[in-house]
Amino acid sequence: MAVLVTRPDERGKQLVEMLSQSGVAALHLPLFTLEEGYELVNLPTRLNQLNAGDYVFLVSKSAVDFADKILKKTNNVWRKDLHFFTVGERTAQYFSCQSERNVRYPICSESSEGLLELPEMQFLQGKQILILRANSGRDFFRKQAELRGALVSYVECYRREPLLYDAEEKINICKRLGVNTIVATSLDIVQSLLTFVPENDQAWLKQCTLITVSQRIANFTKEAGWANVVISPKADNTSLLNTLLKTH
Repeated sequence: MAVLVTRPDERGKQLVEMLSQSGVAALHLPLFTLEEGYELVNLPTRLNQLNAGDYVFLVSKSAVDFADKILKKTNNVWRKDLHFFTVGERTAQYFSCQSERNVRYPICSESSEGLLELPEMQFLQGKQILILRANSGRDFFRKQAELRGALVSYVECYRREPLLYDAEEKINICKRLGVNTIVATSLDIVQSLLTFVPENDQAWLKQCTLITVSQRIANFTKEAGWANVVISPKADNTSLLNTLLKTH
């Protein structure tokens, strides 16, 4: 087995190192980098405008990183009178370590659907929910929360900037390495892959086993033409590594 890891930045590099230590050949090819969001500077003000008891939803570790950085830079802290949520345990643990605040997250289903099943999400009339995310993302949670009476808004804490490569050269490297498995942890990455890989290499791409992290992404990839799709139970690198090692 040889694995192409598309997860951006340090987390992608870490997964490649973990695979190498396990005796698995791996190549890191992030398709975009993460940069400071255009609305990040407004975050301290937006947090201060919330009422006591309102909700803050951090969609990823990257949202935590960029948000915590701007708060520290502006001598602000995470308010004790707000309630904080994530969709995953690892992001919750990471945020808790950074902020020293309690975090709520779904245990059984690390997704927007799971988050909406939490007791705190059942009665949202008049509740403000501030979502800290990238420059794009899924709107399912917002729409469902608004149907329950919440007032939902976003802060773009980070943005995805495409990285430019010679696509033909990179795909040839993958083929020479014998890549037959690809890790794609978001719909944005999958869509970037489909755009990045030249038309004459699409058959190779879709013959690879795809490792992803949700049924929603898996459904999209199967419709796009992948036959072999495996869902990791969680999106952290340890879970991804275990899924990869079990797959082959």
